Amino acid sequence: MALTKKGDFMYGTTSGDTQAELRSYSVANGYEATRFASSKCDCGSRTFALQSDEEAGVAIRTCSDCGQEHLMGDSADYIEEATPEGHACVCENEVFELVSGVSVYQGTHDVRWYYIACHCVECNLVGVFADWKCEAGDAAAFLAKV
Repeated sequence: MALTKKGDFMYGTTSGDTQAELRSYSVANGYEATRFASSKCDCGSRTFALQSDEEAGVAIRTCSDCGQEHLMGDSADYIEEATPEGHACVCENEVFELVSGVSVYQGTHDVRWYYIACHCVECNLVGVFADWKCEAGDAAAFLAKV
C-alpha cells in the first residue's frame, strides 16, 4: 500500500511506508534521513511500546511480546538525565513497529539528527513520534542499536 492521507494524518501498511513518511518529515525538518533501520527484539518480535525524552536524547522500546526493554541508539549515555514519557497513537493504541532514521554530516558517516517513526499496529497510522539533534558518531554502529 502507498501512503494515504486521512484528515491530518498519514496511513500505510509496510515498513517502506513508514520509512517514506520519516524521509518526508526529515526533509521538512532540514536534515534529511538517509540511513534507516527497523527495530527487532531478540525474541523476534517487531512490535513495541515507545518512550522518549527528546530534550535528553533518550528512547526506550519495550517488546510487546517478551517485555524486554532496550535503550535505542546512544540512549544509554543520557538515561540518567532523562524523564521518558510513553507514546500513544491517535487511536489510543500504544504498540508500534518502529523505524529509525538518521541524517549524517555531509562527507561523513557521523550521525547529525535522529528520527523515530512509528507504525500503529491497530489503525496503520505512520508518523515520526520523536526526533532530536544527535552527535552519535558512526551511523551504522548507531543504527545497529535501535
